[in-house]
Amino acid sequence: MNEVIEIKILEDYRIWMKFNDGEQKTINFRSYIGKGFTAELLDCNNFKQAFIESGGGIAWPNGYDFCPNYLKELAGEKEHAKNN
Repeated sequence: MNEVIEIKILEDYRIWMKFNDGEQKTINFRSYIGKGFTAELLDCNNFKQAFIESGGGIAWPNGYDFCPNYLKELAGEKEHAKNN
């Protein structure tokens, strides 16, 4: 099962993450925030409160979260796009 085991909050709504299989990726979350209850994450101080939840995904105190399998897919799409 995929799990995020380490994160680093970067500038411009990006998060570097390391998965339990050793894969490391940086994902830009800007296109996933800004409407509804995610609007508060546009405030950098709120965005920087991201943490690894017990299931191995990434979450914020307001309840917004990403499951680790979806994060792995996003990371894979980004890597694929970079190689083409």
